[in-house]
Amino acid sequence: MTHPLKAALGSPLYRKLLAIRLTGQAGDGMLQSALATFVLFSPERQASASAIAAAFAILALPYSLIGPFTGVFLDRWHRQRVLLWGNIARAISMLPVVYFTAQGDSGLGLGVSVLAAIGINRFVLAGLSAAVPLTVPEPSLYTANAIAPTAGTMAAAVAAFLGVGLRQALGGGDTGSVVVLCITAGVFVVAGLLATRVKRGQFGPLPGEHAQSARQVVRGLADGATQLWHRHPARNAIVMVSAQRIAIGAGTIIAVLLLRLHINPPEETDRALNELALMLAAAAAGALLGAVLTPYMSRLIGPIRWTSISFLIAGVVSWWAVATASVISLIFAGLVIGFAGQVAKVCGDTLVQEWIDEGNRGRVFALYDVAVNVALVSGVVFVAWLDPLAENANLTATAIGVGMIASGLLYLRTRIGPTPPVS
Repeated sequence: MTHPLKAALGSPLYRKLLAIRLTGQAGDGMLQSALATFVLFSPERQASASAIAAAFAILALPYSLIGPFTGVFLDRWHRQRVLLWGNIARAISMLPVVYFTAQGDSGLGLGVSVLAAIGINRFVLAGLSAAVPLTVPEPSLYTANAIAPTAGTMAAAVAAFLGVGLRQALGGGDTGSVVVLCITAGVFVVAGLLATRVKRGQFGPLPGEHAQSARQVVRGLADGATQLWHRHPARNAIVMVSAQRIAIGAGTIIAVLLLRLHINPPEETDRALNELALMLAAAAAGALLGAVLTPYMSRLIGPIRWTSISFLIAGVVSWWAVATASVISLIFAGLVIGFAGQVAKVCGDTLVQEWIDEGNRGRVFALYDVAVNVALVSGVVFVAWLDPLAENANLTATAIGVGMIASGLLYLRTRIGPTPPVS
């Protein structure tokens, strides 16, 4: 029997789909880096928690609002056309973003423009996910679903670093951000053109598929929520992942404020940006380590204990890192929190897949995505309200650390039976 990884990557159609994803998400990474440097790391603009909170809300909340309903359209329209014209629309949506950036305007106009661009992006990502089952043999589906988002995230991260470097090579400032945004638009065009290598119907929907109405989607989500509430292992796993996303949101905003306002002189924006990049790279390395260790540790001590241990460690380290308030401690905190996040996500996804029936699994994962995005923004808003200039960072970090430790201890009370229920 062919190994699932070899079978997935051996599919020409899957490789074409993956190329579209990698190119598009590379554009996402460049867009996010350009916005971060323009809004938060420009010498002429004072970093504030409210600005960061607004940026996170714009980046995260659109999917929370439209995510569960994308299937209404993706089951009606040819997904190849969605990927083609969606990416072209993303390129066009860069025009107002470039205009406001060139004007030095980081106000409402830029926010609305970015909101439109990110909303289109979420729709394209949903189309990419919906097309996967038609590109690989069924035994390789889980492997294909694991490869695509991981590779896409890595592409976004690499492109973000390249975007930051390119901006600095151009002398920094708003001009550098404008150039990066123009290149981003070109990357989106390339992603759209890559979709033309596929025939119109190859990514679905299939002729016999029937799209749900919006009312049916809402009813299905309610059914999924009801089953999720009664399946404690799956419900508690989602709560734990959401708790960790709150910590990530809060920890990120504290790190940005400390690096921008306290650890570095206000005029040393490039140094602060480079240090934040190192912290985010450490978080990515921690996530990779968590992905490697979690399958073995989950079999050895169980997903509940393993997730709880990672939370206890992350809670202590996050408090220590902010109390120390050094670049090295923040980088180490990024490593540990990224590690805990990946542990929680891998274990949480597996528990949801095991404890939720096939008929409700997609609905529950839609709710799962909403919970994670709302939790991320909630963590940012928490810090923006409690400590907008990081003047009491120790107190805020203590709240985050205590929250993670308490979550880890409470999670130990979750009991998993010998076999998941079957409906």
